[in-house]
Amino acid sequence: MHAINNKIIFIAPLDWGMGHSSRCISIIRGLKKQNTIIIGVTIKNIKIFDSYFPELKKVYVPSYSINYSKKTPIWLKLIFQLPKIYFKILEEKKQLRELIKLYTIDLVISDNRFGLSNKKIESVFITHQLNIQAPFFSKLANIINRKYLHQFNQVWVPDYEKLDKRLSGKLSESSLINIPTKFIGPQTALIPSNLEEKIKIEYDYLILLSGEEPQRTLLEKLLIKSFTKSNKNIVLVRGSDSKFEIINSSKITYFDFAFGNELQNLILKSDTIICRSGYSTLMDLYLLKKNKIILVPTPGQTEQIYLATYWQRNFGAKTYHQNKIPLFD
Repeated sequence: MHAINNKIIFIAPLDWGMGHSSRCISIIRGLKKQNTIIIGVTIKNIKIFDSYFPELKKVYVPSYSINYSKKTPIWLKLIFQLPKIYFKILEEKKQLRELIKLYTIDLVISDNRFGLSNKKIESVFITHQLNIQAPFFSKLANIINRKYLHQFNQVWVPDYEKLDKRLSGKLSESSLINIPTKFIGPQTALIPSNLEEKIKIEYDYLILLSGEEPQRTLLEKLLIKSFTKSNKNIVLVRGSDSKFEIINSSKITYFDFAFGNELQNLILKSDTIICRSGYSTLMDLYLLKKNKIILVPTPGQTEQIYLATYWQRNFGAKTYHQNKIPLFD
């Protein structure tokens, strides 16, 4: 990854939540010194890229616009929306052909966007899911996953190669991928420096929300309710600028969004982190050496459910089902 020089690179992450965008930030930091970078964005993630890279060119790409549900499991909703995803992939491929001509692109880096490969130039796919965990249809899901992966020239896995250090567990294990696979180590938009210094804890809990609606709002309401009678100092990063009515409590400080140094300071100054078990969030917390973590996986999202269980077993995290969050003192 660090040997790439003097290229025009188009890099575009999936926009389901902020995780894919977040882990691309450190990759862009490393590449922009010796290359020209163009970022593919949507209305959902342009804020985060504008905050980190206001100087870089950005091009709008299709949003997959996946609809989640309050009750229907996410995996089932995704099945019903596969035709829509397929046509978005075709739309990506068409747009990429135009972008290659317009900007003379040399290299494409796609974080989980299956349509961003082209036979005329080199293309890289970023993912930690080489071995998808899904109820009833893991075999079919992995066949489809490999079909698209094999249209790229190589795969970058944001994790450690050694199994005893692996953050993603068996999600990144697969002997059936037949293109070069590079483990590039965990990636974070934050900058884990000066972690040996003693950090003064200012908050008992940091609630770190992300992900698609309506599940983000559901968890927000449940967690606020769980702290109704608490005297703890709490900071909430909502991950949304939707309308919000805070409960009558001077103990809760909230931000719609937090990026960069602001987010890093909130994490470091908080004793316990409550969040979804999204992989990018877990990488952030691991690299910032935060080990007091409470995970609430998105209901029906099999990847997050697996990671919550894996992190509970291997990294000491606590895990709660969304409908069984306790009242906090």
